[in-house]
Amino acid sequence: MNARKVILDCDPGIDDALALMLALSLPGLDVVGITVVCGNVPVEKGVKNALKILELMNRTEIPVYAGEARPLVRPYVDAMDTHGEDGLGEAGFPDPSVSCSSQDAVSFLADRLSAEEELSVIALGPMTNLARLLERSPEAFARIQELVSMGGTYKSHGNCSPVAEYNYWCDPDAAAKVYEAYASMPELSGKQIHMIGLDVTRKIVLTPNLIEYMKRIHPVLGGKIEAITRFYLDFHWQQEGIIGCVTNDPLAVAYFADRSLCSGFDAYTAVETEGISYGQTLVDAYDFWKKPHNSYILTETDPFRFWLLFCCQVLGGDESAVRHIFSQILTEEVPA
Repeated sequence: MNARKVILDCDPGIDDALALMLALSLPGLDVVGITVVCGNVPVEKGVKNALKILELMNRTEIPVYAGEARPLVRPYVDAMDTHGEDGLGEAGFPDPSVSCSSQDAVSFLADRLSAEEELSVIALGPMTNLARLLERSPEAFARIQELVSMGGTYKSHGNCSPVAEYNYWCDPDAAAKVYEAYASMPELSGKQIHMIGLDVTRKIVLTPNLIEYMKRIHPVLGGKIEAITRFYLDFHWQQEGIIGCVTNDPLAVAYFADRSLCSGFDAYTAVETEGISYGQTLVDAYDFWKKPHNSYILTETDPFRFWLLFCCQVLGGDESAVRHIFSQILTEEVPA
């Protein structure tokens, strides 16, 4: 079976780094490019971090493109308090020996989508690049075969406000524009945004036990994962009282590769751009507005199967051995 072509639009970021590692390890995915947007870190740092992960994974043939440096309307607010000043948990990665493309991310998206019959996008950061693409070339935007977005929340609480998740809070105007396009553009009729929100990503917790086991499977990559996530674990303990860290973005990649990992429901979704609920995803779960269902909202996932996929694909673990160890170190308990 041919691998599915995909562009990763991201803001690396600790969990973006883990998501890139997973995407680059899955035989069913053909990553044709990485576009970077301001989010967890400024776009220049995000580009460097994407290149660092490509070097770590020996995949420097994949091009990286710098995208939008600020949100559409609001002032830019980074998340370096969560991800560290370098965006990779102060892990001390050396500067990359390769450079990003001279073409900007939005132009690359427009050109590549216009040229490809079947090309999808996994959006792991704010939707600013995609909103600019929609403005510049709606025809190219409409050619996205499938859009999976890590962002938003349905019933789970926010991580930037009581109701807002960071990616959509960082640029709610961009997210609102993209969601509304999926509800109103005739060219997108029948397509939906697959929303991988905090309802499911909060169940994917990387614990110290998991990290220790990853180091046993693959000392080099496991050690790098430990170095990248140490800062993240400390942040989650201080902020949420979790022994471990929520790894949001890798679940979006895993779901794109294997739809059986998550389940949910169809709904019309809008993103709030004003007031105290700034950045909130308003999910019309009961079809109150009778609007086209522009989204598929993920509500359930399987952490055991996710970590099995990650450890086997990224670290090369033997499935039967990994299952045996997971029966000891994984439980059904997830943070509320």
